[in-house]
Amino acid sequence: MSSTPHHCSPDALPHLHGGIQDVYSGESCDLVYRAKAQILNNAMQEIGMGKYQWYLFFVAGFGRFADGLWLNTPRLIYSPVSWEFLSPGIWMYLAQGIGLLIGSVFWGVGSDVWGRRWSFNFTLLITGTFALAAAGSSDYNSLCMFMALWSIGVGGNLPVGSAVLLEYFPPSHQYLLTVLSIWWAVGQLIGALVAWLLIGHYSCTITAGTCLSSLNKGWRYYLFTMGGVTLVMWILRFFVFNLQESPKFLMSRGRDEEAIAAVHRVAAFNGKISNLTIEHLEEAEKLFGSVQGQAHTSRVKLLFGTRKLAYSTCILVALWALIGLAFPLYNDVVTLIRMRELGFGQIDFYTTYRNDIISSAISVPGGLMAGYLVELPILGRRSTLSIFTALTGFFIFASATAGTSNSYLAWDCVCSYSSTVMYGVLNALTPELFPTRTRGAGSAIVAAANHICGLITLIITIDTSTSIQIWLPGGIFVIAGLTASLLPFEPRGKASL
Repeated sequence: MSSTPHHCSPDALPHLHGGIQDVYSGESCDLVYRAKAQILNNAMQEIGMGKYQWYLFFVAGFGRFADGLWLNTPRLIYSPVSWEFLSPGIWMYLAQGIGLLIGSVFWGVGSDVWGRRWSFNFTLLITGTFALAAAGSSDYNSLCMFMALWSIGVGGNLPVGSAVLLEYFPPSHQYLLTVLSIWWAVGQLIGALVAWLLIGHYSCTITAGTCLSSLNKGWRYYLFTMGGVTLVMWILRFFVFNLQESPKFLMSRGRDEEAIAAVHRVAAFNGKISNLTIEHLEEAEKLFGSVQGQAHTSRVKLLFGTRKLAYSTCILVALWALIGLAFPLYNDVVTLIRMRELGFGQIDFYTTYRNDIISSAISVPGGLMAGYLVELPILGRRSTLSIFTALTGFFIFASATAGTSNSYLAWDCVCSYSSTVMYGVLNALTPELFPTRTRGAGSAIVAAANHICGLITLIITIDTSTSIQIWLPGGIFVIAGLTASLLPFEPRGKASL
């Protein structure tokens, strides 16, 4: 039967009446796919938020933990590495950016091709393995190479982890994808604590004329320790938790019987019985056609399948690109300012990492606040994202007035908190606005825009003065906040497809 898109009204299926409204209600799309996705959504809602979903929340949180930890690592090891190898630390950021770009595209698109399960299981293995290898780097080039390689693993955590959670959580609990950002903040906090203990005590002093490797083991201890922690998280994820392939992914590939079996395994794990049968999905095909006809349609084309969906995709790409320009710029400014203070002898390692710990600790509750705000009818996902993105920009503007290290720390804490809320909503809303069969590719496209702009920022800022930079990221964040308000879909209270 034809699978030509119609105006979506799968409520023609009796058992869908009373189901949760989906994100694309009233929008034209592939009718049979939407009907089957709603059937699976209702099945997950019937199972509810059980043991399987809570275990998944934790093992998926390991990926966000790794993101927060490893994305902040270049900043933590910047000084001791630069002193030991007498090389500009900026090349570490470039290596990281290239690895993140490759990883986000490879794992994001790959998860739409071979499934979520294998991508989800191997990103942490790659990250931990190459982080351990980096700890033994004999020169700066080797360190940058290993940093790029571990970043390939880090780049896949966000698109794959978000897809897995979204496709297994009941629609009533999709907001927990926003709360997942608390793991990001905890990852940054643990990284700063370990850096304080290891790098702060086993590094060359500022006044040392020559920084010998034997006197500068702190950053190597840090990489060895956190690489080991990452591998432990991979072991728990791979050997302890048995991740089932996503039912929606299986359905989108025409593997309906496997999708039904996955739903029943999750229900059994939760001590529930699902009423879902293959006849429910077959009924959708009898009424509307076959989803298999679109299994090999270009995933990029599907992201622009309707005018409203194309507009939404373009806004998301622009939003991620703007934040990709602003956030690395702000992070680098913070690093340069602190390095300048170090050079003048006004601050030491102890104070530097103490400040990082304070800033990271204050950002932890941001994930909980984000989860609360996105469920408020007056705000929802879109308004919360718009407000806190713009607030981050205004706080950066205000930080330019800081005249002391302590006052700058205060503004840095406020920025960290608001940006945690911002990223929590952004990382949850983005996959919610992509249908399952293009979710990985869509996430890969927006992440690629983010990382490409981040690389451009790094290249531009190499020879730019700090006084000019500090104003630029604030303005870009404000523009990004206004851009977020233009999103055409509001996912609050609706099920993703």
